[in-house]
Amino acid sequence: MPTSQTPPPDAILLEGLRVECIVGDLPHERTFPQELFLDLELGCDLAAAAQSDALADTIDYVRVAHAVREALIAARCRMIERAAQIAIDAAFAADPRIRAVRVTLRKPHALPGVVAAVRLARTRAH
Repeated sequence: MPTSQTPPPDAILLEGLRVECIVGDLPHERTFPQELFLDLELGCDLAAAAQSDALADTIDYVRVAHAVREALIAARCRMIERAAQIAIDAAFAADPRIRAVRVTLRKPHALPGVVAAVRLARTRAH
């Protein structure tokens, strides 16, 4: 007997978003900006844009990227977990049509030869 499955949600992907900001708890990390790299998955309905080919029917990913970058620069987070949450909050604030956000945030210079990273996923509260 076939089962009824909901297809996976549509998503816009922003991969490799680079942000230079203050992030970290050590004294030198509070003084000098460091690079963060983010991959964002913005869960949203893309059916209208797929038919209309119009920017008004989709998420303006340039606006989302700018909002995330500006929020992280202003936040001056101590922990990458908090920075990832700030990125998610900024994405949600950029467009009410975004239903879910998954972010992978990488801090490539956390340790010599190691990339520290976190992944958070949140759905919009109704």
